[in-house]
Amino acid sequence: MGSGCSGLYCALKLPRDKRVLIVTKRDVESSDSFLAQGGICMLKDESDYDSYFEDTMRAGHYENDPESVEIMIRSSQGLIKDLIGCGVDFARDENGELMFTREGAHSDKRILFHEDETGREVTSKLLEQVRKLSNVTIMEYTVMVDIVCKDNKNYGAVLRMPDGSFETVRAQNTVWACGGIGGLYRRSTNFSHLTGDALALSLQHDIRLKDINYVQVHPTTFYTEQEEDRCFLITESVRGEGAKLYDKYMNRFVDELQPRDVVTEAIFDQMNKDKTEFVWEDLTAIPENELRSHFPHIVSYCSEHGYDVTKDVIPVVPAQHYFMGGVWVDHDSRTSMEHLYAVGETACNGVHGRNRLASNSLLESMVFAGRAAAQIGAQGPCGIDGSAFDDIDFSKYKDVEALRRENHGMVRDAIAEADQEMGRDDNYHGAIDGLQGKRVLTV
Repeated sequence: MGSGCSGLYCALKLPRDKRVLIVTKRDVESSDSFLAQGGICMLKDESDYDSYFEDTMRAGHYENDPESVEIMIRSSQGLIKDLIGCGVDFARDENGELMFTREGAHSDKRILFHEDETGREVTSKLLEQVRKLSNVTIMEYTVMVDIVCKDNKNYGAVLRMPDGSFETVRAQNTVWACGGIGGLYRRSTNFSHLTGDALALSLQHDIRLKDINYVQVHPTTFYTEQEEDRCFLITESVRGEGAKLYDKYMNRFVDELQPRDVVTEAIFDQMNKDKTEFVWEDLTAIPENELRSHFPHIVSYCSEHGYDVTKDVIPVVPAQHYFMGGVWVDHDSRTSMEHLYAVGETACNGVHGRNRLASNSLLESMVFAGRAAAQIGAQGPCGIDGSAFDDIDFSKYKDVEALRRENHGMVRDAIAEADQEMGRDDNYHGAIDGLQGKRVLTV
């Protein structure tokens, strides 16, 4: 369920004798994986391991699962080799060696990139490879409205087809790769149709969740007064290359390379102090040729909105960006329900802790998607209890808007309850609206 990098990579790593169905809510390219600007981390060599591990743990406030972090880092070189084999074109120097950049909270340059649209480069190349596979079928504009389960075992899903009809699909294993929850928020970098569907179904079917109030806010999205479907992200890589943040008097007010949550809090404190709706970001310290080669889409977007980033500062504001919590999974991406897996932003395997380190998301998503595929591939044939499909009441799914409101409200309430259980009010760690950091979830 889902066509982002984790779902596609999982499909690629499954044995070719498995029949694979990929279901996606919109068109196959409307996943947040296509939007990732910054890059993907890779362990450069053994001397980098301890600092990479510490950077990830520190960014996550040491609430990370250390074993998950180790799995991700140790698997990074093999994953990058796989991606290059799929045709992914990472930036290289004049000698043909991979180039690395740095982002906030990293102690060294260890991030591979393709201009400022690494996610598009990676995901599009995975999609090309998946489309070559005769054992994979892709269904677009098809919505998972429920799963079919019995006695804590999953046997498939209920789908709303593009024509509005309903069908069931029987499956020996189901992998949730449904993405994040940005569509619940008024200000987010995510596609609006990513609304935590797996969370709502987990709440309905008693599937274990973890850290669902751990919502990451990106410090810098382009500020505009116009209402937009999603906020345009100004990648953290620009700060890794020397961009600075200024208040309304053009004074620096924060160390720009601190973790995202720290920088976000500093920006909102400054906005409150200055009584402004944004702060300024200055990219002019970055050489013009590097701006145009490394960040061409940022240069173009800002130009379309009247800003020449080689000369002008640009207005930026935080927005909801990433979901560190999600459906609880073990180190092989198994959920608490048998034959149901979760990968990517939908899942919570403990890698990120309370706050994700920049450019760990693509890496983590595919590493653990590969582990899910390995587990599924190692299984022998397993039976499907046909009685689980008896007496499915399709009428309860027909009122699409009512179902959507119910699911969104369910997820919203669960996040608020998790905040309260941790002694945090509803303003903590939510997506940003206005000056006070108030969470606003749309219904």
